[in-house]
Amino acid sequence: MSNQGAGCCTPLGTEPIPEDRASDLARMFKALGDPARLRMLSLIAAHEGGESCVCDISPAFALSQPTISHHLKVLREAGLLDSERRGTWVYYRVIPSALAQLAAVLSPEVDGVLGSACAPVVGIVR
Repeated sequence: MSNQGAGCCTPLGTEPIPEDRASDLARMFKALGDPARLRMLSLIAAHEGGESCVCDISPAFALSQPTISHHLKVLREAGLLDSERRGTWVYYRVIPSALAQLAAVLSPEVDGVLGSACAPVVGIVR
């Protein structure tokens, strides 16, 4: 994912977003376009310690375990979540720099509030 250089976190309306950057941002926004995924991201971010096990978020949804796993995989592949296996459970945490990049594109004031929105995003699988 290329997130450095011109237009990396330029707010909309100030200058055009480069094509490769637009693809990366669109992938993240698309992942958040599903209500279940948006809610999962919110639950993980709000969980104590900023990370959550699948077992912590599953009860909040009337979805099967494979469907929940699929949604978490989409969020992870979009670069919004990072994960770590601990024993039989997988723990997920939000990648703050990814949220900062999305926010920076939508608001010119975000950089000062969240820090550098151009920080590298890790964990994106293509």
